[in-house]
Amino acid sequence: MSTLSSLPWRVAILAVMAGVLLKGTAAKAQNLTFSTATGGVIVSGSGTAFSATFGNMNGLGAGTIPVGLTAVPMSNGTLYYAPIKMNVQGFLGSSASVTAYVSTNGQPMALVGYGCPYPLSCNASGGYSVLSTSSGSPSNIVSPAIANNTTVTVGVGFFLPDNDGAAAYTGTSNVVITFTVTGSFFGFPITKNVTLTLSTTVQTAVQLTLATAGGASINPGSDYSLNFSNVNALGIGPATGLTTTTVAGGTIYHTPYVLNPEFSGFSSTVSTIKVSLSMNFAYPAVLTLEDGATAGGPYTAISGTPTTITSAATDRSSITRYLGLFVSNVNGPTAHVGPDSATLTFTLTVP
Repeated sequence: MSTLSSLPWRVAILAVMAGVLLKGTAAKAQNLTFSTATGGVIVSGSGTAFSATFGNMNGLGAGTIPVGLTAVPMSNGTLYYAPIKMNVQGFLGSSASVTAYVSTNGQPMALVGYGCPYPLSCNASGGYSVLSTSSGSPSNIVSPAIANNTTVTVGVGFFLPDNDGAAAYTGTSNVVITFTVTGSFFGFPITKNVTLTLSTTVQTAVQLTLATAGGASINPGSDYSLNFSNVNALGIGPATGLTTTTVAGGTIYHTPYVLNPEFSGFSSTVSTIKVSLSMNFAYPAVLTLEDGATAGGPYTAISGTPTTITSAATDRSSITRYLGLFVSNVNGPTAHVGPDSATLTFTLTVP
């Protein structure tokens, strides 16, 4: 009878012990919180839901970069990224690790989620790689486990391909990254999920650059510049990179150059490039700027009316053209000796 009478007492003791254990567990539950890193985007939120706004972005990395972001243009798009602070707390004060995956993305063709794990440098693009989109095989963010209540710097970002045609997208979109912090309790893994929602607006972008093509130097600046140096109607002593061709009434000094059109987010996959004479020479009877598709011509005078160079320029294509300067052999009152300059304007249009 003594054995039977002691059974309720033992059960009661176990119940009290369980209550103490649960109370201690609640006080030391594992958690994951995010906050703004120095120089990064502003992170807000609490509990299990945090958010950050990336602002306006485009596949070319053109225009004003939103505060807190870094944009790295690449050969087929642009990577935007930002460091963030992450505090890691393990279960009952244990060490913990963190994984992440993109759980929601309405525009996976236009926005590719990227992450930077600890302890890599998340202030440089080399630390970033594509985040998993599978909960079954998430990307490691903190691994191996780190000590309880440790704050580290990690990174999040997007790669925006400069898509056009059927894959083009513009508009506002939210991408949700689910982070999982994993601690342990007597060897058993204990997990908790926390989300970080990144919002952004994808915009169209166009960009046209000029470059040297083995001829005279095309010099970049607020505007591009090209110096034909000393010229004469007989084609004597052309400057480095220039070639001369004798034509009726004078000589053409010409050089190859490259047009580089870039555009992103458009339904069209081709664009039009035009050139016009926005400021003529002071002595137009002596000097004329001309355009040619080949070194041997024919060359066509460039006027104030825009002239189409091509209507089939594709994104990130390289188009070689030839810019000619016709020097007239005119003599008499209309002749000119001395410096002169003119300005061309190139226009890239995407339907």
